[in-house]
Amino acid sequence: MTGNAGSGNRFGARGIAATVLVGALAVGAAGCSDGDSPSDAASRAASAVASATARAGEKLDEIKGGIDAKGDVRLGDPSTDGDGRTTVKVTAENTTDAAKTFAVQVTFKDGDGKLLDTVVVTIDDVPAGKSADATARSTHKLDGGADVRTNVTTAVRY
Repeated sequence: MTGNAGSGNRFGARGIAATVLVGALAVGAAGCSDGDSPSDAASRAASAVASATARAGEKLDEIKGGIDAKGDVRLGDPSTDGDGRTTVKVTAENTTDAAKTFAVQVTFKDGDGKLLDTVVVTIDDVPAGKSADATARSTHKLDGGADVRTNVTTAVRY
């Protein structure tokens, strides 16, 4: 149930996810240059994560008719999939009287609170008065192992 854009917004959820994915790929590339010190690579990676997070927030803000729905979204416990990426179940509860789509920005942080990744997942056409699930998956293997924590940064219902 992820990845489909709602019909009433200019950018669509696919555009949001693509923006975040491009930003996350930049994070991976930022730490891969030869000849850089670890602190230079870490600094560029942190800058890229901040930039990706800002772009994701901007795209979420541009959803026409979107309503803050952070209180209607729950996350399960994070786990690691077969590819070594961190995943977490996202549940959106539609408390309205019509089907709605949710765009949810999930952050992944280490035990010290350092931002490791951010993704946007969509849950399309959740029926009125019902809940639906999706899975948020990190864009790469995360340092932090069992200490990775997830958080809903933003959730928009439209």
